[in-house]
Amino acid sequence: MNNKTDISLSLGALQQAYRDGSLTPLQMVEQVIATIGDDPHTAWIHRIDAASLRAQAQALMERGPEGLPLWGVPFAIKDNIDLAGVPTTAGCPAYAFTPTANAFVVQRLLDAGAIAIGKTNLDQFATGLNGTRSPFGACRNAFDPDYVSGGSSSGSAVSVALGHVSFSLGTDTAGSGRVPAGFNHLVGLKPSLGLLSTTGVVPACRSLDAVSIFALTADDAQQVFSVAHGYDAQDAYARPAQPHGFDFGRAERPRLGVPRADQLQFLGDSGYAQCFEEARAQALALGAELIEIDFEPFFETARLLYEGPWVAERYQAIRAFIDAQPDAVFPVTREITLGGAKPLAADAFAAQYKLRALAKRCAAVWASIDCMLLPTSPTIHRIDTMLAEPIARNSDFGIYTNFVNLLDYAAIAVPAGFRADGLPFGITFVALAHQDQPLLHLAQRWQKSLQGRAATLGATGHTAVPFDAVNAVSSGQIQVAVCGAHLQGQPLNPQLTSRGARLVQRTTTAPEYRLYALPDGKRPGLVRVAEGEDGGGAIEVEVWELPGAQFGSFVDGIPAPLGMGRTLLADGSAVAGFICEPSGLDGARDITAFGGWRAYKAQ
Repeated sequence: MNNKTDISLSLGALQQAYRDGSLTPLQMVEQVIATIGDDPHTAWIHRIDAASLRAQAQALMERGPEGLPLWGVPFAIKDNIDLAGVPTTAGCPAYAFTPTANAFVVQRLLDAGAIAIGKTNLDQFATGLNGTRSPFGACRNAFDPDYVSGGSSSGSAVSVALGHVSFSLGTDTAGSGRVPAGFNHLVGLKPSLGLLSTTGVVPACRSLDAVSIFALTADDAQQVFSVAHGYDAQDAYARPAQPHGFDFGRAERPRLGVPRADQLQFLGDSGYAQCFEEARAQALALGAELIEIDFEPFFETARLLYEGPWVAERYQAIRAFIDAQPDAVFPVTREITLGGAKPLAADAFAAQYKLRALAKRCAAVWASIDCMLLPTSPTIHRIDTMLAEPIARNSDFGIYTNFVNLLDYAAIAVPAGFRADGLPFGITFVALAHQDQPLLHLAQRWQKSLQGRAATLGATGHTAVPFDAVNAVSSGQIQVAVCGAHLQGQPLNPQLTSRGARLVQRTTTAPEYRLYALPDGKRPGLVRVAEGEDGGGAIEVEVWELPGAQFGSFVDGIPAPLGMGRTLLADGSAVAGFICEPSGLDGARDITAFGGWRAYKAQ
């Protein structure tokens, strides 16, 4: 049922094909046009005409790829995000207008050389998590068209899953950038609020809206995020990115919070329940520590979104239009949105008070975990089941997603296998705001761990080619290699942990160091041998990461003859590490042969 393409549109594969000359942007455009065909899954609302696409591709070929990180990469845009000269409908023909300027985030992508193929279908006014609430027709699942695609960013997800485009833009207020990813075997990045501009986006709940990214792989999502990210001074809800802190995505043993077994909900879907058990096992195989958490305050927060007065913000977003033309709005969307006219201002304050109280309960969880590992959705429904109970069955999909923006968290949905009937299952990693980069690293690690299995493939069956993207946001952290009394379990380790340091990895130095037991017997001295000098070895070290603001006080407490320099690690990287003044080696014992301080102390 899928219209498959012979050309992998994963960014790494596409960019490699461009580099080696086996493909040109013009050939890519021709393939995209052919692949979309008559769009039987109803993924698209408006496609750019073929002549314009060919002209864009030709102009890019004449310009060349220099300085354009997304040169010749096709992408789709959810039709509540502006593309200049193309109608923005928000899934409602009567509402349509033609913008003269691109949305801020679209402009950044175009400036990077990406090619916009068109605008995609959605649950009208981004109200829904299922993909059927559109007068343009229900958008159908990429794996089985009898099932929902997920919404509201339905067409954006399906266009990537079917191989129409390399990536797409969606929006996510309650899960619309994650549920469709889970249902179509994609990565769905829901960034921290305010990091991707919403200028040029028709709002759903403006205070909670986020532009999201759908991609075949976390590597691709990383590259797109690196380009799309940027502070927009004209966006009242934009905020500068903050350092993300400890990078749990690259930690040796990340702490993943999972709901208690008695709190997990799959609504009778034994296939999804089994898939989540397999995902837990996969996380353990990655080296993660799984920590059961009380998920009830998160469930309570999720219920606030639709049971509380936030629906009034959806009403406010299109108030003038829906009051003037209520019959132009899709029936179930009209019912939900007009319900937003009922809450009182007092109700809004009462809900804010409740949210603050719940947020405090939720915050307590983060003392023991780095991020959450959750099912993206508890189940998936057939389209006919959804249409029979459009509100109740839609609510099923949001129990693990609705709380995220209310609590100002970041999240990324990733593929995690299939039910026995071949329908995809996905998990979501959730973290605190501004930890988008660690989430991307964890997702990359997750997908690479599944290489050789179906979970590394997009719906088109193309294996992703990873690429080394530049991090969009700095960590604000400093890594330090320690080799002696600061090792985990050793007497001086609290000097690190008391400053918020976390263990990143256990490794060794490059094989060109000597280790000495200093005369006081309490500390070692690590010395790099001179070039061409014999007697070096690989010494056991641990790499710890601590906030940059704490690094100065840590260094200030290091007594002579030790100091701080750079330590070369076994993988060729260099991080801050202890050095020893030559004078401090008088009377010291060479213990290089032991390979590390622990082995020496254990003799």
